[in-house]
Amino acid sequence: MSRIGKNPVTIPNGVTVSVDGFNLTAKGPKGEVTVVLPPEASLEQKENEITFTPKSQSKLARAQWGTARALTNSAVLGAANGYEQKLKLIGVGYRANMQGTKLNLSLGFSHPVVMDIPQGLTVVVNDNTEIVVNGADKHALGQFCANVRSKRPPEPFKGKGVRYADEYVAMKEGKKK
Repeated sequence: MSRIGKNPVTIPNGVTVSVDGFNLTAKGPKGEVTVVLPPEASLEQKENEITFTPKSQSKLARAQWGTARALTNSAVLGAANGYEQKLKLIGVGYRANMQGTKLNLSLGFSHPVVMDIPQGLTVVVNDNTEIVVNGADKHALGQFCANVRSKRPPEPFKGKGVRYADEYVAMKEGKKK
């Protein structure tokens, strides 16, 4: 029995949830989030609660039962409260700034790295070295932050690069003579 799947998803005030086939849409004050639910799980919507059950007792159905619940919970919480992720740029000359709807990064390359900001996300640059990304869709926010980090991941000797604000980078000692 899935420990995650058997818990109901509580719908907070101000959020409306609609289901169309396998598509679930949550609308709230922070935005609208649409997720595609796996077909192996069925849902039942009551007043302010959504419960999930597997359609069969196969291994796949039981696995997708918890996945459907987790996707729905992320969509409902994102529509109600939104999500936030902070990135830090560490290194001499590493800077970030906004150019309209694009994020311009100077990461020590011979050229600037310009990234388009996906629709539904807002990006704020503080002090040229801190990037704050907000959005209702947890998946889109995480993917965008991972793409920004992949442009210059933190290296283990000096720690230079783009990292999450709460990320710990294990430092190596380096060569000895």
